[in-house]
Amino acid sequence: MAKVCFLLDNGYEDSEMKNPYDAVNEAGHETVVVGIEKGAELKGKKGTVSYTSDLSISEVKADDYDAVIIPGGSAPEALRVNDEVVQFVKQANEQGKVIAGICHGPQVMISADILKGVSATSYIGIRDDLKNAGSTFLDQEVVVDGNIITSRTPKDEPAFIKEILNKL
Repeated sequence: MAKVCFLLDNGYEDSEMKNPYDAVNEAGHETVVVGIEKGAELKGKKGTVSYTSDLSISEVKADDYDAVIIPGGSAPEALRVNDEVVQFVKQANEQGKVIAGICHGPQVMISADILKGVSATSYIGIRDDLKNAGSTFLDQEVVVDGNIITSRTPKDEPAFIKEILNKL
C-alpha cells in the first residue's frame, strides 16, 4: 500500500481535506498529515474538521512518500511561502511521485515550478497563475497529466478522489 502525505495548514477547505483523506485511509493506504510544525492543530476554514500535524515539513523527505495531496482553501498560500514545502514538492515531482492539488492547492505546485508544460485545472481565481507558470489550463472536473492530478472545487471531489486512488 502507498504512503500518502497531506500537506496542510490552517484555513484549508474542509471537504477537500476530509473526503480525500478518508477515501485514501479507507482504501488501506497510510496517511500522514504534514504541516509547518509538528503537533499543530490545523483547522478547516468552515470549522467542521481539524487535524493535528503528524510531522513538520522539516522532518520529511520526498523519498518516504508515494503521493502528496494538497487540499485547497487559504492553506496553500501559507504553504507556498515556506521554502521547505516548495523543495519537498519539487523533489517529489522529480521522483515521479503522485502530486494532487484541488482548488487553490496548485498554488504550491506553481511555487515549486513543476507545472511548466503540464495540463492542469484549479479554482478559476488562480487560472491565470497556472497559465503564467507555463501550464495549459483546462476547465474540467479533474485533469491528470503524468504524475500531476488537479481539480477545481469541492463539487469535483469524487473525480479527484477517483483519480488519486487509480494512481495509488
